[in-house]
Amino acid sequence: MESDLRAARRDNAAEAVWPDLVRNPFRADRDRIVGSPFFARLGGVTQVVSADGAGLLHNRLTHSLKVAQVARAIAERLLSSVDSAELIGKLGGLDPDVAEAAALAHDLGHPPFGHLGEQVLDRIARHRFGLADGFEGNAQTFRILTTTDVRGPSAVGLDLTAAVRAAVLKYPWARLHRPDPHPSALRVPPRGAAEPAEAPGTGSGKFSAYTTELDDLEHARAPFAGLVEPWQQTVEASVMDTADDIAYAIHDLQDFHRIGVLQHAPVAAELGEWLTHAEKLAGRGTAELAAASRRPGHALELLRRRMHAKDSWIVDDDAFADAVARVRAELADGLLASAFDGSIESEQAIAAFSARWTARLTDGVVVLPSPTTRSGHVTLRPAQWHEVQVLKFVHKQFVLLRPELALHQRGQAGLVTTLVDALDSWLGDRDEVFRLPRRLHDLVELAHAEFSEIARQAPQLLVGATGEPVHGADAVRGLARGRAVIDFVSSLTDRQAVTLLDALSGRSSQPWSDSFVL
Repeated sequence: MESDLRAARRDNAAEAVWPDLVRNPFRADRDRIVGSPFFARLGGVTQVVSADGAGLLHNRLTHSLKVAQVARAIAERLLSSVDSAELIGKLGGLDPDVAEAAALAHDLGHPPFGHLGEQVLDRIARHRFGLADGFEGNAQTFRILTTTDVRGPSAVGLDLTAAVRAAVLKYPWARLHRPDPHPSALRVPPRGAAEPAEAPGTGSGKFSAYTTELDDLEHARAPFAGLVEPWQQTVEASVMDTADDIAYAIHDLQDFHRIGVLQHAPVAAELGEWLTHAEKLAGRGTAELAAASRRPGHALELLRRRMHAKDSWIVDDDAFADAVARVRAELADGLLASAFDGSIESEQAIAAFSARWTARLTDGVVVLPSPTTRSGHVTLRPAQWHEVQVLKFVHKQFVLLRPELALHQRGQAGLVTTLVDALDSWLGDRDEVFRLPRRLHDLVELAHAEFSEIARQAPQLLVGATGEPVHGADAVRGLARGRAVIDFVSSLTDRQAVTLLDALSGRSSQPWSDSFVL
């Protein structure tokens, strides 16, 4: 049984015909991911921009490298424990190379301008093009790895092993159709599986595979059938997910401190006010707190209540208070107390903060035999779990929700929308369609073949945004055209998106290139 599982985990989507530098198939997967142009483009995809829009503060490439570093450390630590290693074997196995490869790949599908671009493309895909799957960065990652990248031996995807493909599936379900029953129907759905309250009837808010990749999803998950639940992450996916949380909580914050976005005063005020008046804030109504959420302490109290509502399986008020106190002491009154000035002392302070917190959170990782639906098999102990929630709160509240960011975000949303409009219009121009960028032309042909096959084999999967089935060749061509435009735009860097729109609108005479060389 164990040898059969080992062979299944190593199964590739296609027979390898190109030479790899290493014999270990999981290391070969890692090398293919790092060598992909989609990986290189992450250096030009931002998560946050500066207040004046002039600077690149944080990109998906540096983030992915940090996640990979943490994922490997977690995997090696878990395997060093006899008890953990025995349980991991029963759950399908854990290889540090697989966890690292999945971490390197986990953000490949994120579009220009980070989560903002993701929201805009999802809305356009569903409402304009009738794509029931819409757009989701995790599903786009899986599509790149299995379909649109061409550097694998079959020239369709990267031909990665089943273990690595499964490890990338942070949300191992489709938006609407797989698995059956769908995890959104569970009494307590997994994180991301529930429908967004603002978009009822659209399926899960988070998912890792489009309808076009359902076969790849099922193939990747097949070796783990009976070992983990159909909606549950594999152990390696759970390691990657936990590493992503840790990197987001620590490394991203230190980067924003480095460039002056994260300031001591507001962070210290928020954490300090809650610690001083926790009992008083707990007695106020939620509506009252929300109306005054900009007052120090109020937003943090709202976080505590959301945690109770969503994660009652682990939330503890004493652990939350301890986490707030620790973050205040080590982040607000420690790292942020002195502005970063580029000196050796400042660099040493960041390095010490990073090393101390990475060790603490990594040491808090455990493997659970029967976790709640809200958690993977690999998770954090309660103390560290609460600390990550508080650190992520600081990131969101004082970096992502900065009012001065709204102006640039609105401009970026308009840019993405206008770019999609321009490319769709070009595709509809019979006199000019032959002059399309070659990659966009190829993506249209690929998507048309995919949707045509689905229309023949499983037409029930092609349900448009109106809930009506898709019928006829024209409808299939429309879906293919929409998916191709979304694939194309989502594969651009921030700079490429701006430059391409300038070229299409006649504002630039510079030649445009779809090369991923940054």
